[in-house]
Amino acid sequence: MSDQELTVRLAPSVGQFAAAEWNALGGDRNPFVSHEFLTAMEDSGSVGEGTGWDPVPIVITDSAGKLVAAMPSYAKGHSQGEYVFDHSWADAWHRAGGRYYPKLQIAAPFTPANGPRLLLQDESLAPHLLKAAETVCANNGLSSVHATFIAPEQRGLFEAGGWLMRSDIQFHWLNRGYASFDDFLGALTSRKRKDLRKERAAACAGLTTRHLSGKDIREEHWDAFWVFYQDTGARKWGRPYLTREAFSLLGERMGDRIILILAYDGATPIAGALNFAGSDALYGRYWGCTREVRFLHFELCYYQAIDIAIARGLARVEAGAQGGHKLARGYEPVQTVSAHWIADPGFRAAIADFLARERAGVASDQLYLDARTPFRKA
Repeated sequence: MSDQELTVRLAPSVGQFAAAEWNALGGDRNPFVSHEFLTAMEDSGSVGEGTGWDPVPIVITDSAGKLVAAMPSYAKGHSQGEYVFDHSWADAWHRAGGRYYPKLQIAAPFTPANGPRLLLQDESLAPHLLKAAETVCANNGLSSVHATFIAPEQRGLFEAGGWLMRSDIQFHWLNRGYASFDDFLGALTSRKRKDLRKERAAACAGLTTRHLSGKDIREEHWDAFWVFYQDTGARKWGRPYLTREAFSLLGERMGDRIILILAYDGATPIAGALNFAGSDALYGRYWGCTREVRFLHFELCYYQAIDIAIARGLARVEAGAQGGHKLARGYEPVQTVSAHWIADPGFRAAIADFLARERAGVASDQLYLDARTPFRKA
C-alpha cells in the first residue's frame, strides 16, 4: 500500500462493521469468513459470553477510517470446536506450571473448512496483522495464537512471519471436469463403481429428498434440522455448539449460499445435511437423522454433494474433518495446515520438535492413503 497512517486495533465484534466493508476483504468468496456467517454466530449467542469463544477481531483501518485488513479472532477459554487438537499441548504446559488458557484463536468458529484467515486489501498488510496478534498475546499474558484451516495460498504469509506450521489430512472430492455423477463413476474401478451405485439405490429406497436454498428454507425446515443437529451434537461433542437461533439467522442472512438437503419418509423429514457454497467449493457442515437408514449418511453428505458440485461447476467438495470412510467414496486425502505462535521460547522449541515429527507422520499417512483411492490406475 502507499505510505499512509494505519491504525491497528481490537474490535468488540464483527457486527461493528458494515457487511459490505467486511466482505470486500474476502467474505464474498468464502462463506465462513463472511460478515453474514460471523455475525450470525455473534447475534445468536453461539459465540460470546459463556461460550469460551469471545470475539476480538483484529482490524486495520486507514487514515480515513476505512477497513483495509482484518482477522476473525477469538479469545478462547478451552479448545473445543476447533478440530485441530492441542489438548496435549495444554496439558503439558499446565504440568510445567504454565497457564495455557486463555489463548487467541484465528478461525471460523466450529468450522473445519479451509479459508482465508488474513482478510487483506493488500498482502503487504499481512505482517501487521500477524504482529498485532503476537502483541495481543504478549500484552495480555496469553500462551499462544492459533490460526486453523488456513487457505493454501496464505500458508506462505504465516511461514514468512515465523509461525510454526502444522499439517493434518482431510478428505475432499476433486472435480476433474466431470459432466455427471456417472461420469465420475467412470473414473473408479469396476468394483467401487458397483458399490457406490448399490449404496445410492439402497439409501434412497422408499425415501424422497429435497434441496432447499434461499427463501425456500422455512422455519419448519430449520426446526426439523435442529432435531437432527442436536442428536449428532450430543453424540459427538456432548452438547451442540450452535444455538437454534443461529440456523434461522444463517437462513435469513445467507440463505442463497446454503443448500439444505432433507430426506423424507412420506411427509416426515427423517434426516438432513447442511451445505454452504463458496466461489469454488461446496462445504458440507452438519448432518443428523432421527432414524437410521443404511447408507443414507453417505447419500446425503457425500454423493448428493458431488451432484451439487458438478451441477454448479465447483472445483471440490470439502466434507469436514476426519472420516477415513470417505476414501472409498471418491474423496481424496488432502493436507490441511494451521499456524501457531507460542509465547514462551522453551515451550515453542518443544512444540516445534513435536510438529516436525508429526509432519513426517502425516506425509507418510498421505502416501499410504493416496495408494488406496478407488480410482482406476493409469
